[in-house]
Amino acid sequence: MNDSNDYGNHSTTPLSTEQALHKAAKRRVEQKMGFYTHALVYVLVNLGLFLLNNMGDWNNGMFEHHRWHFIPMIPWGIGLAIHGVVTFFSLQGGDLRQHMMDKELETLRRRQQR
Repeated sequence: MNDSNDYGNHSTTPLSTEQALHKAAKRRVEQKMGFYTHALVYVLVNLGLFLLNNMGDWNNGMFEHHRWHFIPMIPWGIGLAIHGVVTFFSLQGGDLRQHMMDKELETLRRRQQR
């Protein structure tokens, strides 16, 4: 007959663990895709601004010799870099978070014993 722990396959991993892994994987993919989308928009918009800045005919005026496309590029690039660092460190930081949590619990237990 069918055992209540049998989920249709013969894996030793319970369904709830598989669901948790699926949820974690989905969150990680969404974080990465968010960063990749941000990076693609950054490249496309700044490429467009670069081309606009370097067009010949209408650019003979106040900004003729100025490279104004760098004005939004630099601070946005800094924001993109921060987004990348936060995204990829958060993906790598699972063990670091657990280590910090264990350390804090140990500290609080010692204080409680005093």
